[in-house]
Amino acid sequence: MIFSEQRGKVVDYLGTHQHLAVDIDLAVGANGGMRLFAGAQRFYEGMLAFRFPMLFSGRAEVCEWFDDATGKFEIEVSVVNPVWGRLFGYRGSFAVEYRPTLAHEIPPDLKPLREERRE
Repeated sequence: MIFSEQRGKVVDYLGTHQHLAVDIDLAVGANGGMRLFAGAQRFYEGMLAFRFPMLFSGRAEVCEWFDDATGKFEIEVSVVNPVWGRLFGYRGSFAVEYRPTLAHEIPPDLKPLREERRE
């Protein structure tokens, strides 16, 4: 995920080769959590680049928050297609372990298979 000054919003690059770029709108949820709404999607592969038609995709709505009672992060996800309706969703929790590291120390198997500059 990056903040794109050109687009004025967050862009998430999905997949191991970062083929799909998704504009993300952010808001604060009613529970105080962070809400992410997936917007326009663009596909990239070499010289090929096009806006991905939403008819063949889904719009995701994600909410993440920290639950003080359990000491865990909670997440709720819903993905909906404008024609086919709800595609999938889930709700769960997870714990986080923070490990100190520097950018040049990130193990290669944790990085995307392809990195390139694009907006």
